[in-house]
Amino acid sequence: MRITRIALWHVPLTSHVVYRMAEGKTCDSVETVVLRVETDSGLVGWGEVCPIPRYLPAYARGVAPALEEMAPVLLGADPIGVEALMARLEGCLRGHVYAKSAIDIALWDLTAKAADLPLYAFLGGRRVADLPLYHSITCVEPEEMARMAIEAARQGMTQFQAKLGADADWQADAERLARVREAVGEGPLVYGDWNCGSTRLDAIRTARAVAHLDVMLEQPCATLEECAAVHAASSLPMKLDENVHNTASLMQAAALGCMDAAALKLSKFGGLSALRRARDLCLHFGTKMCIEDTWGSDIATAAALHLAAATAPERVMNVCDLSGYVAPRLDPNAPRRCNGRIVPPEGPGLGLVPDPDVLGEPCRIFD
Repeated sequence: MRITRIALWHVPLTSHVVYRMAEGKTCDSVETVVLRVETDSGLVGWGEVCPIPRYLPAYARGVAPALEEMAPVLLGADPIGVEALMARLEGCLRGHVYAKSAIDIALWDLTAKAADLPLYAFLGGRRVADLPLYHSITCVEPEEMARMAIEAARQGMTQFQAKLGADADWQADAERLARVREAVGEGPLVYGDWNCGSTRLDAIRTARAVAHLDVMLEQPCATLEECAAVHAASSLPMKLDENVHNTASLMQAAALGCMDAAALKLSKFGGLSALRRARDLCLHFGTKMCIEDTWGSDIATAAALHLAAATAPERVMNVCDLSGYVAPRLDPNAPRRCNGRIVPPEGPGLGLVPDPDVLGEPCRIFD
C-alpha cells in the first residue's frame, strides 16, 4: 500500500457559546484543518488539527505550507509503520508538531483500517465501555457561570472546568469557583482554568480564598516554575495544560511536584504517536489525564477517544467532546455526549466518515 494523494480542507467552526478566557483570549469562530490521505489500495485516512489563536505557537494556515515540505516524503510511502514514517518527516521539516499531528492521526487511521480493526486495538486495547466528560464554562459573571454549571449537571455532567481571569480580578475568580462549586453540590469535580493568564500573586490569592473548597487549579501561570510556586503556596491540587507538551516538560513538571493532572492534547504533542508516549509517561508518574485536543470537531475527538479508551481507566480523569461545542459536525453519526459520558467510535480505524457536503471541495491537493 502506498500513499498517492493528500487532500486538505479549511473548515470554519462556530462555537455554540463564545468562550472567554484570561488575557482577552476568546474562542468563538475558528478554522479547523482536515486532511485525507489516500492510497493505491482505495483506503483513506483522516486527520484533523484546529489550533486556537494565542493558545500555543500554532497556526491553522500554517498546515498547508508545512505539508508542502513534507509531501515529497509522504507521497509514495507505505503508511504502515506510522512512527517510522513520522521520523522521516522530521528530516525534511523539524518541529511544526501541530501540522504533523493531523498527518499522524491519518496514518494511524489507515493502519487500523488496513487491519480492519478499531484504532484503540493498536493503542493498548479497549479498557472501558465509555469515558467521563468534562464541561467547559466560559469566563463570565459568577452567577451566569453557576447557571451554566447547573444546566450541564442536569444533562449528566459531573466534571466542570470554569474559565478564569477574563477580567483580571482575583476576587471575581474566587467567587466564580465558589459559585460553580455550590451550584453542582458535593462530589462533582470542579477546577478553575486561567490558561496561563494569571500572575503568581493573583493565583495564590485566589487559591487561598477558595482553599476551604473542594476545587482544583489549572494552569494559572505562564511557566512551570510559577505554577509550582502557586501549587506550593496553596493546599489545592493542580492540573497542567499549556506547559506540558513533550517528554521533557512532563518530566520537569513531575520533578517540580505540581502535576496532579495533565491535559494531553494531540496537537501539542504532534499526534497519536507522541501522545501515546506521553500517556505512558503519565502512567509511570501516577498522573491523572485529560486526553483530548486543543479544539476541533469529530476527527480530533475520535482520535483522542480511541487513546483514552485504551488507557487504564483509573488514570483517565476525563475526555472532551470537542465536536459537541461547535458547528458544523464533520460526521453526523460520530459519538455524542450522553449523561456526562461518551462512547468511542466503532468500526475500522477512527470509525467515522466525514460528510463530503460539509467539507466541500479541497483547498489543496498534493499528488
